[in-house]
Amino acid sequence: MARHVVLVGLMGSGKTTVGHRLAARLDRHFVDADAALEEIADRTIAEIFEQDGEAAFRDLEADTFEELLEHHEPCVIAGGGGLVLRSDNRVRLMRRDVTVVFLDASPRFLASRVEGRTHRPLLHGEEPAGAVLSRLHAQRAPLYAEVADITVDVEPFHERGDEPRRSLADRVAVLVLAHEAEVAV
Repeated sequence: MARHVVLVGLMGSGKTTVGHRLAARLDRHFVDADAALEEIADRTIAEIFEQDGEAAFRDLEADTFEELLEHHEPCVIAGGGGLVLRSDNRVRLMRRDVTVVFLDASPRFLASRVEGRTHRPLLHGEEPAGAVLSRLHAQRAPLYAEVADITVDVEPFHERGDEPRRSLADRVAVLVLAHEAEVAV
């Protein structure tokens, strides 16, 4: 039984990049939950944070995610980094028709990937990206682990050098297909 595959993890873990490649390997449609949210809201995430605050953003994020899961065909969804903060989203992630892949990495590694990116509202303060990501990792990693069917450390794929995103997507595809076969029995 094909299921929705939802990629979770902190910003910079590769959810969108790996998600595109994974969807192609699984022959499923890809959806970036943040992009879908921006399309529905007709505003950027940064604008929503600035104008309405994080709580309003999280409400819209939950509504968007619920809508994406109701899509009739299984797809690959790159979830927002804070998707797991709300208990109703964690319940959705643990549905029988969802396979959750946690793309994990150290805060230091993630900071090297997101430094200087202006579209990340949580990185706009005075606090350095590494400190923000350390705090977020401490808060969210247990929640990602709680909902994850599969956990993959992304750092070793980047240390190997040659085509890390491709090899990471290949590995995740193998793990997802094995998990889906196991759950179908």
